[in-house]
Formats: sequence, structure tokens, C-alpha cells
Amino acid sequence: MAEKGNFDFIYNPIKEKMQELVSHINYTTYIEKLTPVDIDGRYIVLETPTESFAKYITGTLAEKMREAIIKADVGLVDFRLRVEGSDGYAYNSPDEENEVIPPTNLDKRFTFDTYVACKNNQFVHAAALSVADDPAGTYNPLFIYGGTGLGKTHLLQAIANKIIVDKPNLKVIYVTCEQFVNEIIDTMFTSRGPDARDRGNRLRHHYRNADVLIIDDIQFIANKKAVQEEFFHTFNELVSKGKQIVISSDRPPKELEALEDRLRTRFQGGLVYDVQPPTYEDKIAILKRKAFDKKCLVPEDVLEFLANGSGDDVRTLEGRLTKVIFAAKLHEVAITVELAKSALSEAVSEGNEEITSESVISAVAAYYRVSKSELTGKSKKKEIVIPRQICCYLMCELLSLPLISIGKELGGRDHTTIIHSRDKIEEMVRVNDKIAKDVDDIKNIILKK
Repeated sequence: MAEKGNFDFIYNPIKEKMQELVSHINYTTYIEKLTPVDIDGRYIVLETPTESFAKYITGTLAEKMREAIIKADVGLVDFRLRVEGSDGYAYNSPDEENEVIPPTNLDKRFTFDTYVACKNNQFVHAAALSVADDPAGTYNPLFIYGGTGLGKTHLLQAIANKIIVDKPNLKVIYVTCEQFVNEIIDTMFTSRGPDARDRGNRLRHHYRNADVLIIDDIQFIANKKAVQEEFFHTFNELVSKGKQIVISSDRPPKELEALEDRLRTRFQGGLVYDVQPPTYEDKIAILKRKAFDKKCLVPEDVLEFLANGSGDDVRTLEGRLTKVIFAAKLHEVAITVELAKSALSEAVSEGNEEITSESVISAVAAYYRVSKSELTGKSKKKEIVIPRQICCYLMCELLSLPLISIGKELGGRDHTTIIHSRDKIEEMVRVNDKIAKDVDDIKNIILKK
């Protein structure tokens, strides 16, 4: 059993929501007596002092508890209840075995409508759309590979988002390989106590009962024999049940040398497509679409300037556009080529010091009075997570670095985590005056204004 108190950081926001949803007497009598003792997948495990408490919560407050968990937006979807001193659960979600819960780690902006299907990538786009329209129909597995920043994640999440809308009865799981590996390793090597076997079985059940399993960046499974073994059996069981599997990688299956042959051959047995770098014309089309999504009119000569020096990385291309739009809003001036050149030139302070990842991390750490090791570490405390997400946001805004490089600077996080953090702070800046002020103050410190 996990040590009590370790999960307050994730349970406190849920309690705050519960205060809004239940009567004061129910809150003080029952909710305040619950203790968070574990995180089980996307469930928080709560311990209650007596059987009678458990029965009352199960019969009267369970629905409000689930609502509070969703509204708290802490990455969880429900709770399990355990009476103090017992090993089993006194409460599970109703119809949990058959319940279909949409993934909470998808970016709803990643759709087929927002994906610019370049001429070079019409076939991979069509294949992804076909899978979304008819899961496990023709292309299974679908294996998409290509360099960093070319849109693989967008395509994978577009598949998931479309299936969720069109076929809400299907259980769709989208997960990065990093998340998948961490879950398997955590279950295999850190679970202790009488329910350790149950945790492993529940995780296995979670993945092997998916209708659509989508794993991003499968190359990170290389050299992890135990994880490959688990994935091999999951893969076989899903395919035998006629379920869809979609995988992305930075290389084709034949070049994943650290992968077991039996997995490599299964990947090659499906449809394998690569995502090609955009042409100059494609870049212009992408920039126009991104500008439209940001509700901003960008002159043609500025689009041409941005496209000319962007390289092949679509994320870098979008990052250049974002910096120019941000500079225009910051200085309240029109978007011109001159502004773009200024915004994209090496950002320097008055002392002519180049802005680096280290300088951004140091500024954020100093502002929030946390250590740099905490900022780049694994802590999930709110007082660390928000500064870390602001750090992601500022590095995306101020540095001409691919997202994967920013992730490496921040403790080896994957690009989807960086995207989530960047987008979350971008939204918070619009609606939260304190966050907006913090971001502005830190930026001025970095730029020494």
C-alpha cells in the first residue's frame, strides 16, 4: 500500500471541486475523511475509515466524486474506494469493464481538417483517413514513419479524434511510447503489496481490450526486452480480435535494429508509409493554414520569408510563424518582413548575451524560487508543474529549437508533453491575469528589458 499523504498534490484539486458540488455536511463528514493512497492507471485510490462510510459514498456521492475528478483536470477519470485495513476495493466504477472513456491526452486541434495534406503526403493522409473511417478494415497495423516535426503525431491524433466522434462506442487508446514504457516498468518493478498482481492484470486488460490502440514513437521500445515482450502479446491479442493498431516511428521497421525480429516482421506485415518533408509550396500552404487557425492575416511576402529559411521541420515552421505573430501583438505593430526578421534574429539582451535553454530555465527557476533540478525533474507538485509548463512555453517562444530538443533540455520529455505544456500556458495567458503577468515578467528578465 502506498504511504498516505503522497498523493495530496493530485487529490487537493479534486477536493476543491467536491466542495462546490456537495453539501457542507457531506463534505466535512465524508469527503474530508478520505485519504488518497494510490494512483491506479487513470483512477485515484481513496481509503475510507469504515465500511459504512464506503457504503454511503458509493450510494450517494459517487457520481459527484466522478464529476469532481473530471472537472479538476488532473489527468484522472474516476476513483476506487478501499476500506482501511482491507486489500480489495469496496467500490469500482459502474460497468467498468464495458465503460468507454475517451482519452484525455489528445489535442482536439489535431484533426484531418487542420492537417495540410501536402502533395508528397497524400497517400499517407489517405491511409490514415481510411483507418479512421474503417478501423481494422484494410490497413492493420498502420505504421507511419518519418523525421521529427513532420506531422506524424498530428496524423495519429487525427485518427483517434475522428474515431471518438464518429464511433463513440469504440475504446480508443492513444499513448506515447514513453508513457507506455513507464506504465509497464512501473507495474513490473515498483508495484508492491497484495494488489501488485492485480495492477499488472488491470494494465494488461486496459490495453488488450482496446478497439483501437495508437502508440506514438515506438522506437523508444528498443532495448527494453520486458516491455517488448508485453507489447508483443498485446499486439497479437488485439490483431487476433480484429482490433486496429496504429504506430509511428522515426524510422521504418527494417531500420529498428534494437527491436526483436518478431515485432519488426509484424510491423512490416501491415501498411508502412513515410511522411515526406514539405516542398516550398507546401510550406506556404501550411503557413496559411496555421495563420488562419490563429485568426491572423499574414502578408504573402512574410509567408515567403518564413518558408525560405525554415528547413524541413513543420514544427519549426509553425514556431517561426508563432514568434512573428507574438512579436506583432507584443509591440502592437503590423506584421511585415522587417518585423519577422527582427523577431527571428538571434534573441539577444542589451549585453549581447545569447538566449539559451539554460538562461530560460535559470530565469524561471529563480522567479519561482525552485531549483533547476526540480524544474527538469519528475515532480508532479503543482508548484513545480506550472513553472515547468511556463518554461516549455517560453522556450518555444524565444528559442529556435525543435520540440524534441526542448524536451531533452527539460529532463528528456517527449514532444507531445512539450506541445501540451505550451498550449496549456498559451490558453492560461489568455484567461489568467496572474499567469499572464508571470510570463511577461520572466520574459522581460530574460530579455533584460
